[in-house]
Amino acid sequence: MNVAFLIYDQVEALDLNGPLDVFIKANAIAEGSYHCYTVGKTREAVFMEANIMAIIPTYDVKTAPQPDMIVIPGANPDRVMEYLEDDDFQNTVIQWVKDHYHNGTTVFTICTGSMQLSKTGILDHYEITTHSMMLDTLEQHNTESTVKRDARFVDQGRLITTAGITAGIDAALYLVGKQHGRELADTIAKIFEYQPAGFNY
Repeated sequence: MNVAFLIYDQVEALDLNGPLDVFIKANAIAEGSYHCYTVGKTREAVFMEANIMAIIPTYDVKTAPQPDMIVIPGANPDRVMEYLEDDDFQNTVIQWVKDHYHNGTTVFTICTGSMQLSKTGILDHYEITTHSMMLDTLEQHNTESTVKRDARFVDQGRLITTAGITAGIDAALYLVGKQHGRELADTIAKIFEYQPAGFNY
């Protein structure tokens, strides 16, 4: 499975790295299960939250391999709202997500990453969630959706959305378990020394 991790300026570090490490560990244990790569608007380096570290995307939106899944990490709420009003970002990066979704790609958002899809129609008629700080805003921008306020993550088939930050790790473990069995997901959780929220694979 090709798993593309979308990165952009000021992306939240754990939103990105938590789920990414879950899939990397899964691929190390069950070799060939996941091919992970990062995708940016361009191949230029982007800074993570607070400008603490720069990341060079593996690909840009024009050269990335066909993804089976796109993972969209979040960012600070103020920054996410800026991206929502950034026509260039919406018409390039988010349009890339939208095009692949309509061609069968699964979309997995972490934390405020779901807000990035508010103008795409992807969230319409689904149950969705986000960080607790953004639940009201998500609801206001997605009147055709049902916002879940008590969910760690919501699986709607080809759309998975999560609550804040560490919920991305839980959802990634859930997806690995759903796709490759609970034993693999439990093994990764033990390697992480992480206790996921209770859920069924």
